[in-house]
Amino acid sequence: MKHISKFTFSIALVLLSFLGNAQDKTSTNPSKDELSEAKKDSIPLKKERYGLRVGVDLFKLTRSFYETDYSGLELVGDYRLTRRHYFAGEIGNENKTVSDDQVNFTSKGTYLKVGFDYNSFQNWGNMENIISVGLRYGVSSFSQTLNSYQIYNPNPYFGESPVIISGENFDGLSAQWIEVVAGMKAEVFNNIFVGFSFRLNRMLSQKRPNNFDNLYIPGFNRTYNGDYGVGFNYTVSYFIPLYKTTVKAKEKNKKEKPKKEKKNN
Repeated sequence: MKHISKFTFSIALVLLSFLGNAQDKTSTNPSKDELSEAKKDSIPLKKERYGLRVGVDLFKLTRSFYETDYSGLELVGDYRLTRRHYFAGEIGNENKTVSDDQVNFTSKGTYLKVGFDYNSFQNWGNMENIISVGLRYGVSSFSQTLNSYQIYNPNPYFGESPVIISGENFDGLSAQWIEVVAGMKAEVFNNIFVGFSFRLNRMLSQKRPNNFDNLYIPGFNRTYNGDYGVGFNYTVSYFIPLYKTTVKAKEKNKKEKPKKEKKNN
């Protein structure tokens, strides 16, 4: 009997050790249901591209073909700094002849604009579209030629004043201004974007010619009351990716509230 009791006691110890190991494995290794729940709660990741986008303003380029008194070219570009901020700029030149009621002149020169854009559009998936607002600082160096003018006659009873051919040149003119920009860009093909923007300009300073005024400034466009202007461009650009960063695809702002258990009647 002593041998049987010892044998039984030994078997009981072995069984208890196996049960303890089994419980430890169960507690350390999660089940399939727990893994699936963890995947649901986890936030998916995606890679976003950073790089340089360069292009041309089609509006100014095509305008040179159908307007005989205009020629111009503008190159555009932006560089992505953060998820929503872009360093942006434009550089170009214009040659525009303006014919008003009493004056005909030609303005030509180059300009540069630099600033930033803020993308307010929330992309999903791998989209990289932009709906932006931004600010630019612009500077222009230009010259004007007074082609002809007509002296204002307040009493045209005896006929209009004759047109005077001038040809006087005004060189070394300049202007500085700021622009508020609103626009959008959409990817139509791989790395190819089309977009447009509207601009409201406010003059900061300008160098005027003697006995004349800056009625048209390259980059600023036509001046209104000497201080304000408006602009528009329609662009096509190519994106050059430089590197990628991994970000959270979607963040959960609110935690799900636990469901209330229904009371059994």
